[in-house]
Formats: sequence, C-alpha cells, structure tokens
Amino acid sequence: MKELIWGKTLRSRLIRYNFFIICVIAIFVSVCTYITASRKTLEVAKNSLQHQVEGVSYRYQLAYEEMINIVLNCTERGTFNLGEVGRQTTPAARKKGLDYAERIKDYCAITEYGDYIVKLSVFDDRGSLVQTGTSFGSTEDAREILKGGWLEDELLKTMDSYELDLVPNPFFQHEGNVLPIARTLGSSAAPGGWVVLSLSTQLFQDMLEDAGGGQEAVVVTGDGKRVASLYEPEEHREENDRIIRSLLDSGKDKGLLEMKVHGKQSLVAFEKYQRSGILVYENLALDSLTSDRLMIIQTVIIMFAACLIFGFILSVLITNQIKKPIDRLVRHIGDVAAGDFTRDPDIEGEDEIGTVGKVVNDMSQQIDGLMAERLENEKEKGVLELKMLQAQINPHFLYNTLDSIRWIAVIQKNSGIVKMVTALSGLLKNMAKGFDEKVTLQRELDFLNDYVTIEKVKYVELFDLEVKVDNPKLLNAMVIKLTLQPLVENAIFNGIEPNGKHGTILIHAYEEKGCLLIQVRDDGRGIPKEKLAAILDNTEKVKGNTMSGIGLPNVERRIKLNYGEQYGLTIESEEGKYTEITVKIPLEYDTIVGRGDGTDEKDKG
Repeated sequence: MKELIWGKTLRSRLIRYNFFIICVIAIFVSVCTYITASRKTLEVAKNSLQHQVEGVSYRYQLAYEEMINIVLNCTERGTFNLGEVGRQTTPAARKKGLDYAERIKDYCAITEYGDYIVKLSVFDDRGSLVQTGTSFGSTEDAREILKGGWLEDELLKTMDSYELDLVPNPFFQHEGNVLPIARTLGSSAAPGGWVVLSLSTQLFQDMLEDAGGGQEAVVVTGDGKRVASLYEPEEHREENDRIIRSLLDSGKDKGLLEMKVHGKQSLVAFEKYQRSGILVYENLALDSLTSDRLMIIQTVIIMFAACLIFGFILSVLITNQIKKPIDRLVRHIGDVAAGDFTRDPDIEGEDEIGTVGKVVNDMSQQIDGLMAERLENEKEKGVLELKMLQAQINPHFLYNTLDSIRWIAVIQKNSGIVKMVTALSGLLKNMAKGFDEKVTLQRELDFLNDYVTIEKVKYVELFDLEVKVDNPKLLNAMVIKLTLQPLVENAIFNGIEPNGKHGTILIHAYEEKGCLLIQVRDDGRGIPKEKLAAILDNTEKVKGNTMSGIGLPNVERRIKLNYGEQYGLTIESEEGKYTEITVKIPLEYDTIVGRGDGTDEKDKG
C-alpha cells in the first residue's frame, strides 16, 4: 500500500494527483454547501417571518374593514331617527328603540368578529340611546362617551383613512381600553346624533396568538400605543417601543431589517396598514437558528468524509483504467508516424482516453483521405487544363463565323442583320470573359447597348432606353461587368412586356457620399410584392430570360462579395406605376492607361 501511494511510478503519481484533486473538490463542495445551506436557512427564516407578519396584518385589515362597514351602515341616511326614541317613556318609543337595537344587533351578527365589539352605540346629546355588544349596556353609556374627551377627535377623521386610537374604556362593566370608530348621524354641520363602535383589544391579541410563530411580536396603533403583544418579556418593552417608534417615523409601510435587538443579532419584520394605522412588529433572534446550523455542519462533515473515501477508491480505479489505454495509444501513434494509417479499434472507448483514440483514428483516416484526394486533384487539374485549352478554340470559331455572317449581310445590304450580328458578337465576347471582371461604366453601357439592340429587334421597338450620367467623369468609374444588363432585362420582362404598351427605361448614374449609385427605372406596370420577393429569391422563372443564370440575386451577391455587405441592390416598386432598382457600390476610377474599356489593347483584336 505504501508503494502504491508514495511510489514514483506513473500509477502512484496518478493516484496522488487524483486524490489531491478529490480532496480539493471535497473541501470546495463542503464549504459551498455550508455557505449555501446557511444562506438558504436565513432566507427561509426571512420569508417565514415576513409572511407571518403579512398574514397577521392582513387579518387585522379584514377585521378593520368590516368594522368600518358596520359604522357606515349605521350612519346611512334614514337608518335611525333618535327623536322617535327619546327617553323611551312611551310604548311607541320603547318599540322603536327595540327595533333599532335589533337592527344594530343584526349589523354585528353578520361579521365573524361580532364577539369583539364591546359596544355599538347610537345616541344623541339628549340622552336617546340604542346599543348592542358583548358588554352589558347602561343608560349612562352615552354620557360617559361624551365625557371621555376623545369623541370630537374621532369625528374629525375620514372613513377613507381612519386611524384607530386606543382610548380609556367608557363602559363600567368592561375592563381594558377600547379602539373606537365614530361617525355622525346626518350631516357633520347638523348632526342628528353619533355612532360609536368600540372594538376590544382582545381581537388583536387572539389573532396574534392564532397566527403566532413563536417569535416576539407587538401590535401598536399609528401613534405607538400598544394594542397586543406576544412572547414579550417586560424587560424588552422599552427597547421594542424605541424600535417601533423609529419604524413609524421612517414612513415605510413594510420592511424586513437585520439589526441588533435586545443584545442579539435579529431579523425585524414589520407592516403598517395605512388606513387603520395598525403596525405589526415581530423580531427573530438569529441565534435561534443554531440548531439548523449544527445540522448543516454535521451533514457537511459526513459529505466530506464520504468524498475522501470515495476519492481514494476512485483514484486507484481510474489509474488502472488509464494506464493500459495510454500504452496502446502511444503504440498506435508510433505506427501512424511510420506511415501506417490503418484504424485500430482497440484504442477507442467511451472514456476520455477512448475519445482521444477515436480522434487519432479519425485523424489518420483523414490524412490518408487527403493524400488520396490530392492525387485525384492533380489528375483532375491536368484534365481541366486540357479542357480550358480546348474551350479557347470554340469562342474564336464562333466569333469568326459571326463575322462571316456579318460580311455576307453587308454585301447583301441587309442592315438589320448586320446590326443584330454585330451586337450579338459584342455581347458574346464580353460574356465569354467572365462576370467578375471590373470595367468602366462607359464600357458597361456599351455592352448594355448591344443587349438592348437585340431586344429591340425582338420586341419591335416596344421600349426606349434613356441614359443620364450627372458627371461625365463617372463614365470612367469602375463597375463589375454585367451589372446593368440583368437589371434592364428585369425591367423589360417584369415591367414593360407585361404592361403591353410602349415604355421607357431610364438609367441614372450619380455620386453620393463617395459612392456610385445607378438607378434603373421603368414606367411599366410595377412588380407585385409577392412576385418581387420571388425574383429576389431567384425562384421566379421569367419566360425568355436569356440571362436567368445571372439574375438579380446573382448581381446582389457579386457586389457584396467584391465590396462588402453594406453595398448591393435596393428595390422600390409601386404596382401599376413603376419599378426602380438602385445599385450602390464604392466610387473608384480606372487609373490604368489603355484600359478604359476594361481590356488591354492586345486583347481587343
């Protein structure tokens, strides 16, 4: 075992290297796992605390809205007429009082929080009183409410934003403070009485206990008066009050803070409902998460130990698997270097070494194939050279034949055939010299004139060609040969001919921002958008198109290959009116004397 681990052989070194890598990975994974798990635990605690506070606050909001609705129902116009009740000294007054009492009792019954309504009182300053609630009533309740000194302040509040306040209990049979909601009967200028709903603080305490998650929590009014609390020792009250005051002064409706509370790093969550002013405050000491961290540490230690044991076993197995394939691979590479390109399937496999073996086999076969391909290319090169020499003879024979036809036509004084053959000879001669050669604009227009001469004979003067060059100097600008002919051909076949009447093709060449722009415009019927797209895609088969192998896409592609992607063709077409194709290429001039037509003088013969 000692030799296996500390020996100097390749196998021992591989075991040590692999084991070291496994240890580093195990440490890294353990640390990352601990950090991630700790963060996740903290995140879960934050979410749980925040959801806890939001849940309690939401339940308070529902109860508050129902209390507001009860008060609003009582203050509806015509709901109560306390003048009919008076002191209830007559049977009619007592009956009316009982009816009103039953009505407000129904208002309390429709809410699930009716048990927390201490009193719902409807009264006036003459002593007329109707009320219901969980506390026994008294004829002195109205007087006690008026004597409390807080009714006037409560009446100044609006129902849209009625902040609850904690006031002394005005009812002799109820212990503790209450949270009143008050509103006048009739208009505020001439009130017919008042409605006061006194809500017990026990509602907030019970809801807090029902939804409590075991954390210290406090519920206060908008001015900081304590309504309810949970798990709050007496010694924490002063600091909690200070924190709550700072939260109220911050103006924020809700939040989650991490701060030091009661000498411990804690999470503080709070939420304030703006309409009622009720704020729910809850804090969680982070040291309460210690048990979770200990469990994380234990898990990480177990993972680290398992990684070490597994790493050592894996190092030995990997070393044994690597050594033999490497030996075979080295032998095969030596055979390839000696010129043997035979594929060896033994060096291939599914692991990394086997992948390298596949690559070596593929490489040796590619080398073998490239060598065979090179020999074949050399043979084809000889054949192509022979064909090129033969192809040079055919054009000269064709040109000589056309020249003979032209002279016969001259002798017979047939000017039409002379004109046609001369144009065709010039056309074929230029086409035979290739499409990527650059010529002057003048030479391109001359070649275009030969083409137009032939087409005019074919279409019996169906169209005219007008050429406008803004600056004569532009005639010496260089363009790719056979740029204009496909554009004019498109104008004839897709614009003039389908229109069925005489038309004009205008070629306009001008300079703009260092570029040569050539517009080819016809006044034919215009190309429909769907057909225009087909022509650009080179899928439209135009009848009689002798240059269909060139085509607009070919011109576009040759321009981009020669000058770049920012140059090429742009097409505008309005159906029934015109089609305009614009060629944009960089402006460059012919600077070689004797090549103004794109050919050497010795080539012209």
